[in-house]
Amino acid sequence: MKDRSNQRLPWLLPAVLLSAPRLASGESLEDFQTWGNITAVGGFGFVDPKFTSLRYWLEGQGRFGEDTSRLSQSMVRPALGLAIHESASVWLGYAWIFTDRPFTGHRFDENRIWQQFLWTQRTAIGTFTSRTRLEQRFAETGSDVGWRFRQFVKLSVPLNFAPDFSLVGWDEVFVRINKADWSGGDGFDQNRLFVGLGYNFNKETRTEVGYMNQYIRRAEAPDRISHVLSVNLYLNY
Repeated sequence: MKDRSNQRLPWLLPAVLLSAPRLASGESLEDFQTWGNITAVGGFGFVDPKFTSLRYWLEGQGRFGEDTSRLSQSMVRPALGLAIHESASVWLGYAWIFTDRPFTGHRFDENRIWQQFLWTQRTAIGTFTSRTRLEQRFAETGSDVGWRFRQFVKLSVPLNFAPDFSLVGWDEVFVRINKADWSGGDGFDQNRLFVGLGYNFNKETRTEVGYMNQYIRRAEAPDRISHVLSVNLYLNY
């Protein structure tokens, strides 16, 4: 009799991979969400050529949770940066974040001061980006300052048959450095993993659309897994 195990294997592997987040999370809560992001980055060379190395960062986000039925989080994140190399820059910025269900039981505002080192390098495969960020978080629900470290890595690989399109993958890990009275324990906070498709409208405008998996560890409540339709628009001047 013909062995059917090899025939079933291609169907079993996707099923195992798709069920892995649920199996690993135990009692985790899951949600489908839609996140929108617009980020504009540019220089001040238009003011005076001597300011070419001085950079600006303007970012706005809207995150819709509970099966994309409500605005669950919104963010405004500006910054000033300095290009220290054609591939590297350092940044200092501020962020205001509004958070509501399902991320929290009680809506609150958060303010952040953040610093980051950004490095982008073209390789034979595609464009590699590394972003190392440190945040100081201030929330109206507590008096402590929460310190958090974030490491982001991204690879964008252009498609030979369609140069304006690219395959995009990135991962970002979040680590709470201290135990604030409002943010839970210290240690691993969350991870975000994205796979999608990028498209260059022109040299200044790019979009990236795809699936993002967000896993959040929570100290006093079930962990969260969000399956996110991520829509991003990047403006580079």
